[in-house]
Amino acid sequence: MTHHTSHSGASEAMQECVDACLSCASVCTETLRHCLTMGGAHSEVGHITSMLDCAEICQTSANFMLRQSDSHSMTCGVCASVCRACEESCRALDGEEMKRCADECARCAESCEKMSGVAA
Repeated sequence: MTHHTSHSGASEAMQECVDACLSCASVCTETLRHCLTMGGAHSEVGHITSMLDCAEICQTSANFMLRQSDSHSMTCGVCASVCRACEESCRALDGEEMKRCADECARCAESCEKMSGVAA
């Protein structure tokens, strides 16, 4: 991305956010399989929906940033709040996989909050 030298600060932050989103989408998708295998509370409809929502909005948010859409700050804002909900849902469940997913969601939420301008 060397052709964006004039505003490398902004595009660097955006690239970081894209990476966080793509990573979170992957981790949520992988963890989903684990949850379905575990059954019980791990496969509860609300939790599964939260993980699917998170994986999808992360992918969408990354796409908006990759094409430098004017609406990316809106998708990042939604992504941050969906990630926070998924993080909470994952933290309520036991297991290393769930902790990893929750941590990934938290990292993505933080990055998206910065990109959307809602960071404290």
